[in-house]
Amino acid sequence: MTILITGGAGFIGSNFIDYFLNKHQNIKIVNLDKLTYAGNLENLNEISNNYRYTFVKGDICDKKLIEKLFNQYNFEGVIHFAAESHVDNSIHSPDEFIKTNIFGTFNLLETAKNNWMNSPHSVKKEHKNSRFHHISTDEVYGSLGETGFFSEKTPYAPNSPYSASKASSDFLVRSYYHTYGLNVVTTNCSNNYGPKQHKEKLIPTIIRKALKGERIPIYGKGTNVRDWLYVLDHCKGIDLVYHKGKIGETYNIGGDNEYQNIDVAKEICEVLDTKIPKNESYKKQITLVEDRPGHDFRYAIDASKIKIELHWEAQENFKSGITKTVNWYINKYKN
Repeated sequence: MTILITGGAGFIGSNFIDYFLNKHQNIKIVNLDKLTYAGNLENLNEISNNYRYTFVKGDICDKKLIEKLFNQYNFEGVIHFAAESHVDNSIHSPDEFIKTNIFGTFNLLETAKNNWMNSPHSVKKEHKNSRFHHISTDEVYGSLGETGFFSEKTPYAPNSPYSASKASSDFLVRSYYHTYGLNVVTTNCSNNYGPKQHKEKLIPTIIRKALKGERIPIYGKGTNVRDWLYVLDHCKGIDLVYHKGKIGETYNIGGDNEYQNIDVAKEICEVLDTKIPKNESYKKQITLVEDRPGHDFRYAIDASKIKIELHWEAQENFKSGITKTVNWYINKYKN
């Protein structure tokens, strides 16, 4: 079985490929990645020589390339990570987010439909189990107040160009199931953290700035709340949904770890105070800076559906996960 994974050189994608290849010995992977600022082939050093892994540099917006790859490898599945994902960048340069996240997803869906189906709601015999798994985000639901949780039934209310583009791609995936009968599933996750995350994201920024002795910037008053999900727990959830999720369904994956941004910074500083102590606490470097436009106040996911239907559970709490994460970055910056 050969599966196309898009965006596999990114943070979540690279962690997933490593996990997926090791777990499923009967699967081959073709990783298509454009290698933009968020993609890094060093993330895949562990498996770069694995005979079941092939890397292709390319853009999901390149329809001819997508069609060529489907014809060459006869994919039996697609797991679609590729996306422009940095919210701040979407505020300043939304055009790339619209193009990649919406048009790129359309290209993949259309090519999968044309290769796997004879006509609407008529699947080719050899592709009866072929599946398109779309990876999305909890940001499509907008913002929560101090209480409540996002569920699969929460109305979409995206507040940034990034989340609006992801919401659009979610709806495209949904439409290909309802219109054509394409075998699709979607997962919407909370904020991931762990090894290999891009340096511009919150947790790597905190660690990097702390170790350099620079100020640690936290937006606004630092009271914005996120539900933190360790990346390997997310990978395990994706694996379950891809293999066992119901066709046409959406599953939310969350870590049950709600923290204010200021408390995330303090937790990391406490770990660093233990690992690499200095004369004063790293907390002294925390600095509140001007908030960004459209900054959602709180995200929190109700992951009951995936827990009940697929028996998924997060293995890491935030304290254990953040310790593993800090250790990884310490080793990275030492090298």
